[in-house]
Amino acid sequence: METVYLSIQSSLTVIIVVGLFFIGLGYLNSKKTVNNRNYIIGNRDENTFSLTTSLAASALGAWILFGPASAATWGGFGAVIGYALGAATPMLLLYNFGPKIRKEFPKGLSLTEFIKKRFGIGILKLSLFLILFYLVIFLIAEVTAIAFLLNFISKTPLWITAGITLIICLLYILRGGFKLSIITDKYQFIIIAILILASVILILGNLEKDSFELIKKNSPNLLNSKYLPNYTAGITFFIAVAATNLFHQGNWQRVFAARNNLTLKKSLIYSSVITFMIVLWMGYTGLISFSLNSKVIADLAFFDLILSNNFLLIISILVLALALTLSTIDTLINAISSILIVNGKQISKSIFGNSLKNKTNYIIIFISILVFISASKGYSILYLFLLADLFCCAAVVTIFYGFFNKKINSQLSYFSILTALISGILFFPSIDFQTSILVGNLLPIEFFSSIITNNLLFISFVIAIIIQLLFIMIYSLRSSFK
Repeated sequence: METVYLSIQSSLTVIIVVGLFFIGLGYLNSKKTVNNRNYIIGNRDENTFSLTTSLAASALGAWILFGPASAATWGGFGAVIGYALGAATPMLLLYNFGPKIRKEFPKGLSLTEFIKKRFGIGILKLSLFLILFYLVIFLIAEVTAIAFLLNFISKTPLWITAGITLIICLLYILRGGFKLSIITDKYQFIIIAILILASVILILGNLEKDSFELIKKNSPNLLNSKYLPNYTAGITFFIAVAATNLFHQGNWQRVFAARNNLTLKKSLIYSSVITFMIVLWMGYTGLISFSLNSKVIADLAFFDLILSNNFLLIISILVLALALTLSTIDTLINAISSILIVNGKQISKSIFGNSLKNKTNYIIIFISILVFISASKGYSILYLFLLADLFCCAAVVTIFYGFFNKKINSQLSYFSILTALISGILFFPSIDFQTSILVGNLLPIEFFSSIITNNLLFISFVIAIIIQLLFIMIYSLRSSFK
């Protein structure tokens, strides 16, 4: 019989109490939001502390409780390093891109404004599809994560947790907008930092021997330099997470909201280090957990290591998960809202006209219903993330290299992104990671070498990057001969 750590009533009570706290903050601060611009990026006066805590809290969703530890159980230490670097690198890239785009768009609201100016309306629409797809998938993964956790702890049905969590976020973020997201992020970050630190002390303190020696003794392949998944998984997660977060509208809102470029750069450095250390630790718990129990369910590796029948500990883990979830969900909902407000007329003139914000709220509610239905199904959290990551990965080189190379035109960009996306999807693995659309379906699996069949995820991301590089290289060579 499976262990039940908490009653359904207790779990839901914790969610509702924490949720009411943030709803209260929403209503207390909602009067500060007076127009669409303020709703999207506040007053452009965020200081280093508020920006650092917001960047870190928004980056550290409930996925960190599942994804890094899960990846570590099969990808080894390389996957842990790749995941941590992937989560931290976007901040370092924004350190370079952010001030340049702020200079070109001193009153900017989103990355899409720059894409429209640089590449035109066609690439803008394609980018909007990729960005919105990613943000919605991210939202589904976050709601699924908290629903999955409550189901594991107390057998609460997925749909109940998914519904309550979404309602809580919608009640405060649609009213308070970006400024409220910044305010709540401060509280959520403090909770996250304290509880993550407590998990380090608790887990390492309960081990009978040094954690590294334990992994080396029981699971040496996860540390072995000759273990191929250490490299392929590490590179995959680095590419996937780093590429995707460059398209995250929530990050760009914070870039435009900084008081000045010095504040922005300091905040990006601090949040990058914080994110790297926390994701590294969460991945490391997966190595420890697998070394203690090789049959552990990958997605639950962290919880298998830390959960016991200690009531206060279980409540703490639940509060941590809620802080992580709410900080990310409110950022995602506000990011989707801001994209729709800024680019609504490019998406559809018939749908978006006057009263942009009100119409956007209705669309957000519709999206939330779709998220609720999807999250209630309990799909793999890591798999959902990887799918969204691939979509953004297929555009990252073309878009961001195109910022600096003015010779990359709209037509080249369009074909480059579409070809990269289709190529990546053909190799992207099925949910059991055994086959893909091309490998094992369109063509028999025997047609491919074991290097490809055993590394479909890696191949799908690498080929999406290489296709874009090839397009750019060929175009550059043709231009040089003219």
